[in-house]
Amino acid sequence: MPLTRRSVLAGGAALAALGPTGRALAQNGPSGGPSGSLTYGISMTDLPLTTGQPDRGAGGYQFTGLTLYDPLVAWELDVADRPGKMVPGLATSWESDPADRKNWIFRLRDGVVFHDGSAFDADAVIWNFDKVLNKEAPHFDQRQAAQVRPRLPGVASYRKLDPMTVQVTTKSVDSLFPYQMLWFLISSPAQYERVGRDWAKFAFQPSGTGPYKLANLTPRVRAEFVPNERYWNPKRAPKLAKLTLACVPEDLARVNALLSGNVDLIELPAPDAVPRLKAAGMRVVGNDTPHVWNYHLSMVEGSPWRDLRLRRAANLAVDREGVVQLMGGLATPAVGQVQPSSPWFGNPGFKIRTDMDEARKLVKEAGYSVSNPLKTTLVIPTGGTGQMLSLPINEFIQQSWAEVGIQVAFRTVELEVAYTGWRQGAADPSLKDVSASNIAYVTSDPFYAMLRFYDSRQIAPNGVNWSHYRNAEVDALCDQVRNSLDTAEQDRLLARMHERVVDDAVQVWVVHDTNPHALSPRVKGYTQAQHWFQDLTTLA
Repeated sequence: MPLTRRSVLAGGAALAALGPTGRALAQNGPSGGPSGSLTYGISMTDLPLTTGQPDRGAGGYQFTGLTLYDPLVAWELDVADRPGKMVPGLATSWESDPADRKNWIFRLRDGVVFHDGSAFDADAVIWNFDKVLNKEAPHFDQRQAAQVRPRLPGVASYRKLDPMTVQVTTKSVDSLFPYQMLWFLISSPAQYERVGRDWAKFAFQPSGTGPYKLANLTPRVRAEFVPNERYWNPKRAPKLAKLTLACVPEDLARVNALLSGNVDLIELPAPDAVPRLKAAGMRVVGNDTPHVWNYHLSMVEGSPWRDLRLRRAANLAVDREGVVQLMGGLATPAVGQVQPSSPWFGNPGFKIRTDMDEARKLVKEAGYSVSNPLKTTLVIPTGGTGQMLSLPINEFIQQSWAEVGIQVAFRTVELEVAYTGWRQGAADPSLKDVSASNIAYVTSDPFYAMLRFYDSRQIAPNGVNWSHYRNAEVDALCDQVRNSLDTAEQDRLLARMHERVVDDAVQVWVVHDTNPHALSPRVKGYTQAQHWFQDLTTLA
């Protein structure tokens, strides 16, 4: 696998900084209390933002999001044998007001305090909404807003009803709105004042209500967490006395760090190193994961992908089994946005498969060939959580496409730059020479799997319909899903929507992730949920 000087330097700095703290230390905690220390080698070049709304995609939530902070609505992450479900977080209940279904009432949890000792209440929730949605608020933070505003497209307004009750009004009736609240994390207004109303200082002294507190942060190198002794949820009380996250972005560097004992677990082990890891006594684990690795194709004026024949050809020219083999079996083929086992898959008429002859035929019908190829540019990330083997997979597909007359060049960028371009949409001037974007992401709920990409009202800057895809039938289905409180009917509508977008070949779908991790024998407890979020309080 090709290495970059930047990734080697970043990984080397992280490992050098760890020293003896990289090893699991036996500590004598109080009876039944947290004990021991583990170091987790993560694939990112930098730690996700620590101020409340993490950057670096959904992966950031497991590292600095759900460790330091809590959402009003949480996701069940302590089960591995089935998909989790929404559960109460900082809100004990939520409901749509029967008198006006655009109004959602959230009843807040009593007795919760932030890490700094201040009380969690409705004022704190309103302050956090203002932090990311109200540009006129004195504490508005554009960096956090850029991360979470696209995740909250339904919010029209919000207000305090009483000290422990908040009402959020959506732009339209939306039965799926609670899923959006999974991404909205609550940070401390009192701590913001204490650090001089400075988000840069807050990043090094953050205060949430989460199970861990930040003890030390060295940007681009490591973060150290210690238990929040006043955490409100006994089920998520940390089992470790200290958890360290180390940035080791290069795949083989993570493997070597695990084998040498400098770290105790890693994400995304290099696939060709899995036999060596197992031979050394390491445990390699994964799970069914609603997460898809794909390309979004531009539908804006002038894009070659406005031609359905080319979109279908690009899908037919992908050797998905070859990608799975490249991943050492740590992936499964994707023949749509969700797995065929999903109730939302339906029965698309266009059967995604590998068929090079049919792909060449469609390319020829569109006016191109191997000798006269379509030439276009794609933006791809260098790597990061969720991107698997980003460069090798992209290069593998690049070669396959060339065999049918689709010649792509890559604009290769760091993951957070790729996310920024993803939110800007295909029509953004900075992407005028780009016709497709490779971003992998979570597909765990109807909004995140479907509506945010295919509803024309989610075209940037309102959401992440990057492609500028417009289909009147799909828009109508989106409305019907939002208006239905019947989950069986929602499933039926979503299945029809999925059939339509697969028939339209809106994206090129490649593989689904299994979110692989490799664990040292020193790791005694870890639950890998069927989600891209993971709960690091399960580590022991």
